[in-house]
Amino acid sequence: MIPLAFDYEVAESVDHAVELLNQHGDEAKLLAGGHSLLPIMKLRLAAPTVLIDLGRIDGLNYVRDEGDTLAIGAMTRHCDVERDPLLQEHCGLVSYTASLVGDPQVRHRGTIGGSISHGDAASDLPSTLLALDANFVVRGRNGERTVAAGDFFKDYLETDLAPDEVVTEIRVPKLNGAGWSYKKFNRRAQDWAVVGAAAVVERSNGTIGSARIGLTNMGSTPIRATAAESALSGASPDSVAEATSSADEGTSPSSDIAASAEYRRHLARVLSKRAVEEALGR
Repeated sequence: MIPLAFDYEVAESVDHAVELLNQHGDEAKLLAGGHSLLPIMKLRLAAPTVLIDLGRIDGLNYVRDEGDTLAIGAMTRHCDVERDPLLQEHCGLVSYTASLVGDPQVRHRGTIGGSISHGDAASDLPSTLLALDANFVVRGRNGERTVAAGDFFKDYLETDLAPDEVVTEIRVPKLNGAGWSYKKFNRRAQDWAVVGAAAVVERSNGTIGSARIGLTNMGSTPIRATAAESALSGASPDSVAEATSSADEGTSPSSDIAASAEYRRHLARVLSKRAVEEALGR
């Protein structure tokens, strides 16, 4: 289908984008790479009257070392996230997950900030960033603020962004030896995940010190497998299967053409187990 008619504005800076959002109100949408927004416009699931293009804003495409964290500019493309040496060295989970997003065309144009702002629970990067306890820097007419990933995703395609706010930066921790993994099940390589599981695991004196698991497509938002995380804390690496048997607890997966809710629950348990085991090097 063809999207409904819309006007087009080019933002020359983040402040200009905020100004345009204030000018056009709720009917405006931000355009980054376009690989999340344009498909739903074609399906008439979104019908903004104005698109504000962020593609010409300088200074939002970067990865920087900030001590204990890495800062990623919101307009950094997935292919650049995948290949960045700082991310590969200090937070390989992000670069690896970016390599699984869509196909090469999507990764060449899509951006990490666009994926986050869209807030799709079936996207790979939001659940990965949730497992990492990442923080998002956003800017609006009232200034700049930082939002934890756990507070950012509110409902289906709904985030904590105010109508006049723009995501400018993503901050992820350096893993410093912690194990990580992302396991994704899909029908074709470029498809959305039927279910995905991101795991970050730290060892402590031969046991699992802590584990964080982010689930993809197991509810209306990316979600943490908190019951499995609690069961894994302080557990023996040999008890991963038992601990992750509760990975679907508290989730609300949907049934659709790709999978039933029951099958998604099964996948959440299986993929969480595999992700934790890989993070432990088993």
